[in-house]
Amino acid sequence: MLDDEDSPIHPLFAGAPSTTEFKKLRKRIVRETREAIEKYGMIERGQRWLVCLSGGKDSYTLLAVLHDLQWRGLLPVELLACNLDQGQPGFPATVLPEFLEKMGVPHRIEYQDTYSIVMDKVPQGRTYCALCSRLRRGNLYRIAREEGCSAVVLGHHRDDILETFFMNLFHGSRLATMPPKLLNEEGDLFVYRPLAFVSEADCEKFARAMDYPIIPCDLCGSQDGLQRQQVKMMLDGWEKNAPGRRNKMFKALMNARPSHLCDPSIFDFAGLERRAEGEADFNENVPDLRERD
Repeated sequence: MLDDEDSPIHPLFAGAPSTTEFKKLRKRIVRETREAIEKYGMIERGQRWLVCLSGGKDSYTLLAVLHDLQWRGLLPVELLACNLDQGQPGFPATVLPEFLEKMGVPHRIEYQDTYSIVMDKVPQGRTYCALCSRLRRGNLYRIAREEGCSAVVLGHHRDDILETFFMNLFHGSRLATMPPKLLNEEGDLFVYRPLAFVSEADCEKFARAMDYPIIPCDLCGSQDGLQRQQVKMMLDGWEKNAPGRRNKMFKALMNARPSHLCDPSIFDFAGLERRAEGEADFNENVPDLRERD
């Protein structure tokens, strides 16, 4: 169905470039999004999703792809777009409502001045991200409950997930990242990241090609020296020197081997036992190549 160029499309795709390059880009993003949705069991038929829209390239890509899948009957859930206006000075408050109305996308615009709280609570010179995201997430959970949604859907992509992994590794002393599917602490809402397999570069190309009205984040984006920016620069350097490195690292996150790590809480090292003499099987002389991975 996705290869049928004459099939109907959602208004979010109206005016899309007709170039072969863009068609390949769109199909790749849709395919990778479907793969993540299916692999992590995100679909609950007949449920309602709160699709969070910041106005950035990633959330526009998320919104378009989910509506395209729904339009084609491949995503049997109801979608409600939501923008949380956090009261940042200069935020163009009319851009998203006008865009969503024009595209015929069901939506809710919520105003909560979390900006003032962040500026009041975060000391000068410290980054705003942690408190800002915590306040934003709390409001999105509240809105999801008010709207009868089963899931909060976010636009984090593959590169966001990789960067978070290295942030936790370098600064948190743990192997963890943002999973594609998460159950909140209260246990009543899922958090989904359907773009988990999609690269940031593809989101950028897609949103720019579609000429969506992108709104920059001037709150955190204006701060220099953020740890995440440093990690991003490191990954950019690795990718430049060895193209495809990001994809290989992401695949490693899907191929964890607890027995080859050092955490006794997830693997019973103390309970390992040697075989008694004479119990070795016929593979006893075959080297275990996994030890070299």
